[in-house]
Amino acid sequence: MTTHKSGTREQWLAARLKLLDAEKALTRQSDELAQRRQELPWVRVDKDYRFDTNEGKASLADLFRGRSQLLVYHFMFGPDYKAGCVSCSSIADGFNGVAVHLANHDVMLWAASRAPLPKLQAFKQRMGWAFPWASSQRGDFNYDFNVSITEEQQRNGDSEYNYSRGGHAMTETTLPPVVIENAARTGAEPAAYVRERPGLSAFVLDNGVVYHTYSTYARGLDGLWGMYQWLDRAPKGRNEKGVWWHHHDSYEQVAR
Repeated sequence: MTTHKSGTREQWLAARLKLLDAEKALTRQSDELAQRRQELPWVRVDKDYRFDTNEGKASLADLFRGRSQLLVYHFMFGPDYKAGCVSCSSIADGFNGVAVHLANHDVMLWAASRAPLPKLQAFKQRMGWAFPWASSQRGDFNYDFNVSITEEQQRNGDSEYNYSRGGHAMTETTLPPVVIENAARTGAEPAAYVRERPGLSAFVLDNGVVYHTYSTYARGLDGLWGMYQWLDRAPKGRNEKGVWWHHHDSYEQVAR
């Protein structure tokens, strides 16, 4: 028998209307936060970042492809990985549908990772993705935007992530089982796996100059994780026990 409370339609409606007030308040607060993001000062990007893309070598300005705005998803796929991070992959599953709309609204969406381009291309084909994906392997892009760390930083424990040092599962001396499990799914050793971290960075191109406008990490990416937006509206919510999600082409294999 269910242990969840039940009631009449009238009781449900009364409770739903109270919840509606709270949902509307959250929506207004979210609008205010979006405005505050857009009001952040722009920081000029003077370093000449270089990427490998399907079209050849590219600068950060090249990634705009004629648009004035650029969103870069920092996808966890390090040089030692055999497959992309399963969590980043589940987020990226939603990119195909929105990338074309963004591109026609003056915004380019890219993924960027430190794995060499052939690895990214092969995994992209496996996943059936169409959004552009650049290799940032040859430069400092990932390090400067705090989504990759060096082995020396890892040994010394002096890396920063999500605007702080420590306090995140991927920076702990003893990695939790969930991180080790995720590492296994990429085919990378745990130590190599956690040298990459997820994030999103935004840039604007103004009068030929690129500016960094915003970056977010860790749970700041929840809003991009499409499946969670649906689960939060399902009767049992996220209902999670460990890492239940997989690469989208692996579920049948796991079920066996």
